[in-house]
Amino acid sequence: MAPLSASELKDILEWTIILARNAGKIMLEGSQAIQIAAASEDTGINEKKNSVDLVTEYDVKVEELVKKEIREKYPSFKFVGEETAAAGNRPPLTDEPTFCVDPIDGTTNFVHAFPFACISLGLIDEKRPVLGVIYNPFLDHLYTGIKGQGSYLTRPGVPPAKLPLHPARPLASLSQALLAIEWGSDRKASVLKPKADSFTRLAADTVANGGVEGGKMAHSLRSIGSAALNFAMVAQGGLDLYWEIGCWEWDVCAGIVIAQEAGGFVTGSRWSPHDGEVTEDILRGRKYLVVRGLAGGKGESALDAQKRIVKEFYETVDDVDIDINK
Repeated sequence: MAPLSASELKDILEWTIILARNAGKIMLEGSQAIQIAAASEDTGINEKKNSVDLVTEYDVKVEELVKKEIREKYPSFKFVGEETAAAGNRPPLTDEPTFCVDPIDGTTNFVHAFPFACISLGLIDEKRPVLGVIYNPFLDHLYTGIKGQGSYLTRPGVPPAKLPLHPARPLASLSQALLAIEWGSDRKASVLKPKADSFTRLAADTVANGGVEGGKMAHSLRSIGSAALNFAMVAQGGLDLYWEIGCWEWDVCAGIVIAQEAGGFVTGSRWSPHDGEVTEDILRGRKYLVVRGLAGGKGESALDAQKRIVKEFYETVDDVDIDINK
């Protein structure tokens, strides 16, 4: 089977945008219903692995809508979705076009009416992310991207804007960076402690100034609570980089395309020289680092600048052992 053409991807994008907006309506209705039911014992909120790994009936409703619409429009396409995988169906990737979907990314935000939740619709072709749509219905922010065709942000009242929203800026070191990090839903000490130690080094001053060994004193750390929206914010240029251990391909697939098309650099668990191509190992590796598009300078290319920041970052943080299959 030949890879999807540029024109085919454009057609798929137009259709996917409509699907995302329809799913967003269900999210808005669901959020209102959950808040109304919050005083009762039956809110439709359930735990998966633990008390911070949540799923609602609306996660399931949105995924069922998406699966149904894809099945009707693109019956030959494969499907990987968060709730489907949670039920024990995480099929291996093939070269065939595959939708990779998180029906509600940021479910905890969704439950708490914190308006940073979205639907994330990615498309994989020949085991590579090629198309992404991220839609936050609470803010009516729509991020879209096609491999080789750029990425865009559509907001109410303004024309679609090509990403990043502002010219690329240099980044001399992590000490000048605004970073996104997440605690994740796995709260075992073996996972949490290396993350917390890493966050401390990223935020703390140097030992000489009363901080900690290896302290970088980044401008600040942010936790949006949605992997997809973290990727989108890096693409937009509002975050310098985002690091995550423990999420899944449906959380990041769409965001990878959108960030890369905005000049971002995406890699996996530890830094190693590569050309920025996101392989299956990175996509499904459950460890992600994305750096925004940077301006080069002083004999350094933009890509070299990104690799330098990635290297500095991975020399600062601890790795975390994690099962890529569960």
